[in-house]
Amino acid sequence: MAENDSPEAEQYDAIIIGSGQGGGPLSTALVAAGKRTALIEREYIGGTCINTGCSPTKTMVASARVAYLARRGPEYGVEVEGETVDQKVVRQRKRNLVASFEAGSRRAIEAGGVEIIMGEARFTGPKSIEVRLRGGGTRHLHADLFAIDTGSRPADPPLPGLSAVPHFNSTTLMEVDEVPEHLLILGGGYIAVEFGQMFRRFGSRVTIVERGAHLLAREDSDMAEALRAIFEEDGIEVLLNATVKDVASSVAGTVRLTAQIEDEVQVLVGSHLLVATGRTPNTEVLNLSAAGVEVTEFGVIKVNERLETSADGIYALGEVAGSPAFTHISYDDFRVLRANLIEGGNRTTEDRMLPYTVFTDPQLGRIGMTEREARQVYPHVKVATMPMANVARALETGESRGTVKAVVDADTQQIVGAAVLGLEGGEIMAMFQLVMMGRIRYPVLKDAIFAHPTLAELLNNVFAEL
Repeated sequence: MAENDSPEAEQYDAIIIGSGQGGGPLSTALVAAGKRTALIEREYIGGTCINTGCSPTKTMVASARVAYLARRGPEYGVEVEGETVDQKVVRQRKRNLVASFEAGSRRAIEAGGVEIIMGEARFTGPKSIEVRLRGGGTRHLHADLFAIDTGSRPADPPLPGLSAVPHFNSTTLMEVDEVPEHLLILGGGYIAVEFGQMFRRFGSRVTIVERGAHLLAREDSDMAEALRAIFEEDGIEVLLNATVKDVASSVAGTVRLTAQIEDEVQVLVGSHLLVATGRTPNTEVLNLSAAGVEVTEFGVIKVNERLETSADGIYALGEVAGSPAFTHISYDDFRVLRANLIEGGNRTTEDRMLPYTVFTDPQLGRIGMTEREARQVYPHVKVATMPMANVARALETGESRGTVKAVVDADTQQIVGAAVLGLEGGEIMAMFQLVMMGRIRYPVLKDAIFAHPTLAELLNNVFAEL
C-alpha cells in the first residue's frame, strides 16, 4: 500500500506549514471556502513579525524615542529631571505586546475554524507530512494542497572565532535586562541601524561595523550618507569598508573584533556583540526533496510568479519563497494565493510595488526605484531633492533632520521612485506611493493645495527645482 493511502494518515483538504502573516490568513480563507484545513506551527503563532520582528522591535524603538525626547526636553523649554532607562520595564512592555498580539492571532485563526497543530513538520512523500508534536508523539497527515510559510531566522556568518564567543541576534538582544555598556554591531542593514540607534538612545556606546561602502546597501549612496551623518551626530560610531577577520572574547568578558578597515587593522573592544549580517530560510527540516520541492543553494524554495513550487499542489509564500522580507509582502503573497486557489483568479507577484520603512528616527520610507535603478531603465531621469529643514512643520516640531528624494521619468513626468528620510518618513512615502498608483504627474503635486502647516506640503516644494 502506498504511503499516501495509509489508513494511519489523517485526511485534510489543505495543510499550511507556518503561521506567519501569509500562512495564517490563508488557512482561514481556505476554511471559509469549505476546505478542511490544518495549520502546523512549531514555535509561535503569528510568525516573525509579531513575535520577534516588527511589533516587538518597534515597541522598543518607541521606548528609545521617549528617552531621546526626554533628554532633549530643555530644547523645548521642558526640564526632565532624573531621566533613566529601566531595561527590564522596556523588555516587559515589549513582552506584553507580543503576548497580546500572539493571542489575538491564535483567536482569529481558531475562530476561523482552522485546526492548529503545534509541532514540527517534515514531508514523507509528495502529499504527506509527519508532525512531531510539541507535547510528544507524532501525527501523519495527508492533503492535496500544501502551502509553506516557514519564514527565516537570523544566521551567523562563517567568521573565525564567532561560534566560541557569546553574541546576540535580533531576537535575543531584545531580551537583555540591562543596557549594554558598548554594543558592537556586525552589519549595516535594516536590523543593524534600527538596533544601533535604539540602544544608543537607551544609553549604550554603539559601534556599527559594515563591510560595504555605505549603510543600507539597497539605498542610493546619498540617502545612506544622510543617515550616517545623523547617526554620527547622535554619537554612533560607523565604520565602513570594514572586513572583520576574527572574533574573540577576553577573560574580563569583553568581545574583541579584529577588522581590516581600508589600509588599517583595528581591534575593537565591546561589552556585547550583535550579529546582524543576514537571515537563512527555515527549510532544512522540512525534507522537501521527499515532496519534489526544489530549493536554491541557499535553501530558498523555488517558486514562479504564481508562487507554485516544482511540485504539483504545493505552494510557498513569504521570505522562505524568496519574497522580500517584509510582512506586507508576505500578506500580499497570501492575496495572490487566495485569488488563484479560491476565487478563480490569475494574480501574480510581478510588477507589484514594494514600499518599506526603516524605523530609524527619522524614519526612512522607500517606494519604487532608486536613482541608480531608474537610470538603468529610463533614458531621461530627473531627480528632485530637498532637505527636511525646508519643511515648516519639521522646523516647528524640532525634527528637521533628513532629506527627501523623488525620481522622475522626464519623458512622462511620472514619479518612479521616492525616498523620505525625515519625520514620519514612512507616512510621507505612502503619499508618494498613492501618487504613483494613480499615475499622477509631478507638476500636479507641485501646484496642489495642501493644508498648512503639514508635512504633506513638502510634496509642493520638493519639485520646485524641476
